[in-house]
Amino acid sequence: MKSIMRQAILVAMTMSTWLMAQGITLPDEPSQAPIGGLGLLAALGGAMAYKKLRKK
Repeated sequence: MKSIMRQAILVAMTMSTWLMAQGITLPDEPSQAPIGGLGLLAALGGAMAYKKLRKK
């Protein structure tokens, strides 16, 4: 079990070093897309909660 943990730590350290050496660039501004039907989903969730609480 200890050898598996050691190997996992070694791989994690190696991969993190390799990724940092590659010069990862993060995007400045995330691309955002509208989520269609989000209001409808919230309304249906509210209706389901009301129905469930009304039965009690």
